[in-house]
Amino acid sequence: MELRSLGNTDVMIPEIGLGVWKYRGGAEPLQRGVELGAFLIDTAEMYRTEDAVGQAVKDLREKVFIASKVSGSNLRHDDVLRAADASLRRLETNFIDLYQIHWPNSSVPIKETMRAMETLVDRGLVKCIGVSNFSVGQLRAVRAAMSKYPVVSNQVLYNLNSREIEDDLLPYCQEHGVTVIAYTPLDDGRLAVKSRFRRSQGMKVMEEIAAQVQKTLAQVALNWCTSHANVIAIPKSDSVTRTEENCGASGWRLSEEQMRRLDEAFV
Repeated sequence: MELRSLGNTDVMIPEIGLGVWKYRGGAEPLQRGVELGAFLIDTAEMYRTEDAVGQAVKDLREKVFIASKVSGSNLRHDDVLRAADASLRRLETNFIDLYQIHWPNSSVPIKETMRAMETLVDRGLVKCIGVSNFSVGQLRAVRAAMSKYPVVSNQVLYNLNSREIEDDLLPYCQEHGVTVIAYTPLDDGRLAVKSRFRRSQGMKVMEEIAAQVQKTLAQVALNWCTSHANVIAIPKSDSVTRTEENCGASGWRLSEEQMRRLDEAFV
């Protein structure tokens, strides 16, 4: 598994992690992913999977990078602290490696929220601070509100069928050393399965490229994500087999020509 720096820090994370939104796979797929090097597991208080993650990695904690999120409805200073404490209990851990704001909330001053996030780092309960679903303007405001620590990541929707971040958000994050954590990188499985019916031009091209590189469609789609600078991907899988397949998206690279063909086919 290839590793990437988290933001501008010296923390190294895998380019393929494990998402657990709507996760129902139990401990084994997560444990197998960690074994294969996908040791970043991303959860959130609103997912209601923190307890499942905690149970799965309780004997692997020193090998796992746990990312979680505070809900956008809990962004008042004291609410952030309480939410983090509850997440720590559910995860059965003493600290969260990456704590993220799940959604922006314009009704709460961002300085108030970030003051609480920095307090969590001061107390050793959180190692790194990130955000999720933040626009360029919102990310600028967050960075300006920080007084002690950097914002290391922005978790956003990104896949071959959803490329809006390429207009301004992805370049901004690349310029300022903010890791983009791509969620739903397989577009809820639509990029991972060969259709028996009429296929789009994009899927036809991806099938050709998958045959060329002797990889699966899912592996090509994930590798396309991680071939971009500052981008990692967190696909979700409830099975060991699919987790192993997703991890096989690392350790190789699509060529520039293959990337160009995919970019042109998926517009």
